[in-house]
Amino acid sequence: MTNRRYDAVIFDLDGTLLDTLQDLTDSVNDTMRKHHMPLRTMEEVRGFVGNGIGKLVARAVPPGTKADKLAQCLSDFRLLYAKNMRRKTAPYPGIPELLMRLGADGFRLAVVSNKIDEAAKELCRAFFQDMIPVTIGESPDVARKPAPDSVLCALSELDVSPSQAVYVGDSEVDLETAKNAGLPCLSVTWGFRDADFLRQYGAAALADTPSSLLEMLEKNQAESK
Repeated sequence: MTNRRYDAVIFDLDGTLLDTLQDLTDSVNDTMRKHHMPLRTMEEVRGFVGNGIGKLVARAVPPGTKADKLAQCLSDFRLLYAKNMRRKTAPYPGIPELLMRLGADGFRLAVVSNKIDEAAKELCRAFFQDMIPVTIGESPDVARKPAPDSVLCALSELDVSPSQAVYVGDSEVDLETAKNAGLPCLSVTWGFRDADFLRQYGAAALADTPSSLLEMLEKNQAESK
């Protein structure tokens, strides 16, 4: 029986495993054009993401946009992103190798995302095949992050207790999610938030590359033996 601190690694998706920012930005701006609204820069969209597409679109439209217009924009964004989401999105360099190594080491892996459940599952299937057996996205049945519900659902599907798992993400939402679920959090700096920002939100363990993240996980494994 393996004697290590973590049996499971729960990953965020956007900004952690996949660089989705360009496709998200393109979809936001396709929506803005359709409704004759000002376009948004990639850096603006970077700051808008993390709390689901409802918040993303609400932050992207001009202040004071009426509720019915916002609802139209959200509906259009859903359709546009479904068309765009695999055009420029790709795993960050080193991520496939990281996942293969973790799987070979016996870690149980899952993704928990505030992306729509169908989209999250499609992207994980497309880029990671069977390396990640459990993917949970936003749905009416499970409260979105930073509520702990989706993480706890993933742990249940993996048959792992919170004390045996670690959470990996790139944002303040992920830090809060991990705290709410009772998991330690390893924050990555290659995603949508930088190291200084993450430290301001309490990040205590930062990984600058997938290889350094692997070292952190293996170190914890070795220290627990």
